[in-house]
Amino acid sequence: MRYVIIGGVAAGMSAAMEITRTDSKAKITVLERGQDYSYGQCGLPYVINGVVPDIDKVIARTVETFREKYGIDARTFTEVIHVDEKKKKVYGVQLKTGTAFEIDYDRLLIATGSDPVLPNWKGIELDGIHPLKTLIDTKAILQDLNNKIKNVTIVGGGYVGLEMAESFHSLGKNVTLIQRSDQLATIFDLDMATIIHQEAEKHQISLILGEEVEGFSGDKRVNTVITNKGSYSTDLVLLSVGAKPNTDFLQNSAIHMNAQGAIHVNAYMQTSIPHIYAAGDCAIQYHRVKQLDDHIPLGTTANKQGRIAGANMAGNPLTFKGIVGTSIIKFFDLTLGRTGLTEKEANHLKLPYAVEVLEANNQAGYYPDGETLHIKLIYDKNSYALLGGQVIGKKGVDKRIDVLATALYNKMTVKQLLDLDLAYAPPYNGVWDPLQQMARKI
Repeated sequence: MRYVIIGGVAAGMSAAMEITRTDSKAKITVLERGQDYSYGQCGLPYVINGVVPDIDKVIARTVETFREKYGIDARTFTEVIHVDEKKKKVYGVQLKTGTAFEIDYDRLLIATGSDPVLPNWKGIELDGIHPLKTLIDTKAILQDLNNKIKNVTIVGGGYVGLEMAESFHSLGKNVTLIQRSDQLATIFDLDMATIIHQEAEKHQISLILGEEVEGFSGDKRVNTVITNKGSYSTDLVLLSVGAKPNTDFLQNSAIHMNAQGAIHVNAYMQTSIPHIYAAGDCAIQYHRVKQLDDHIPLGTTANKQGRIAGANMAGNPLTFKGIVGTSIIKFFDLTLGRTGLTEKEANHLKLPYAVEVLEANNQAGYYPDGETLHIKLIYDKNSYALLGGQVIGKKGVDKRIDVLATALYNKMTVKQLLDLDLAYAPPYNGVWDPLQQMARKI
């Protein structure tokens, strides 16, 4: 069986490894546009500030490992420009030489991930303006950072924007964060985001909210960010305004995609075309709480979808059970966790929801050095089914958000939280976990 995989990072190589385990006679070719395989993109902010001391630490397996140990034809700098689903051929170009190529497949996986959004702003081509998505991006930022770089501007207050604000601050840089909406971290409701704003200001991050970037100016190198309301001096700019599925090369194909270019797949990761699969950031995910297809590109999901796609391609049927929208971020002294629906999402879906909020100790009240947890629960006001949760604090956030994520996956009600047998010892919890305190209150 001839397997072709487009994309050599999380989803693509999870699929490749699953195929090697399932089909001992597999002939696997991977076409990667860049030079690096199988690395942890989520670790890149921590490479920049030195918490991860070596960029090679985020590489799970090298290209050479895939070639020599697993017999995979792992190619680099090979960009796919067209897929002919009728002829079962992939067409592309070798970027180093400009040589065109074509390759036949029996099973094809599209695992091309997403590309950072780079708006057509005036001056965006100036030196000193960087995205952060790849190892090459990371190396470029590291090479650009020096003692002359004092003022750094981040455009966008999502996952990467927040993590990089902390990263640059820890390097002694003055950080300005520009966000076009009225809050950072729009995956949280505004009342919870206010806590994030306070943490940013506590660490001297200059917040510019409700302003839209229109361009940049400078002589070869950027020195000013221009918004619809003002201009700000800077020595370096990080762009983190979102990501879009890397699927432009499929525009003339019959593969079904949503308006943003994410590929529709079923639970087996099959696309609308027989023998073509998709997984990772370029594919949609079924949201178990919304009961709708969604697109929340995360590394955890990409690895799961890739594994399932590879298994199905090789004849071992597995299904992707969906997501509940769980994520977690470290931001200075705080951990920011969320899962399920926010109020904004529940409103958009016109669900009959109610809200409960609580400030609770992360451990037994009498045990020293406890920290406050800010918790928000969203639930169906008729059936009491859990719909979502947001937790922010210094300690114990990950524990509570994972409990909620598990409860959401299993479609539990608020009342059923009371029956959970959760771990208790004074350094970690009270006899009633804060989530159970909220359930009792509701």
